Amino acid sequence: MATESQRIDPSPARLTGGRWPWIAMVLALAVMILAMKLQGRIWISESGMVALWHGDVWSSECSQQLTDPYSITHVSHGLFFALFFGALGRWLAGRGFDRAQDWRWHLALGVGVAAAWEIAENSAAVIERYRTVTMSLNYMGDSILNATGDVLSCVLGFFIARHLGLWKTLALFAATELLLLWLIRDNLTLNIIMLLHPIDAIREWQAAGR
Repeated sequence: MATESQRIDPSPARLTGGRWPWIAMVLALAVMILAMKLQGRIWISESGMVALWHGDVWSSECSQQLTDPYSITHVSHGLFFALFFGALGRWLAGRGFDRAQDWRWHLALGVGVAAAWEIAENSAAVIERYRTVTMSLNYMGDSILNATGDVLSCVLGFFIARHLGLWKTLALFAATELLLLWLIRDNLTLNIIMLLHPIDAIREWQAAGR
């Protein structure tokens, strides 16, 4: 039977395990939802339609339903978070921070970054950037439903990477990038390029597929 001191022990060893990573993830989602609501984002599509999947990236319903082709890029986020935070945890563990290898905290960090990106992505400045320099000419921001789906897609990617390991994860990423390039003429790589350093030839090629 646990002693009284064991039951109330607030030591770091107790605080780093158990429920705390999951609480951190729920809080990250709650902050994201609150911030998006303050930004003026809507809960669901203005059409009132709710769908698990919407495949037309040129439609006004894209970025409004739970998932769409861009959800695959958020799965890719999760792939890289698993690899990056896993490598960082091992590096820290080699320097005496053994608890840095707790995958639950790696996932919590990934969810935190994903939620922060959803907030930034739905700011007026980033929305305007998307509309100006990428193929998303009619982008008006995500619904809260879609942003939640994006974070869940990231979580899915994280668990996939944990199951596959390094090389299979990198192969999966390459395959999904090629698939998206073929299906919608866009992917995570092009999205980053166009946001940071727009190339007219890419935008014209993407528009030709409309």
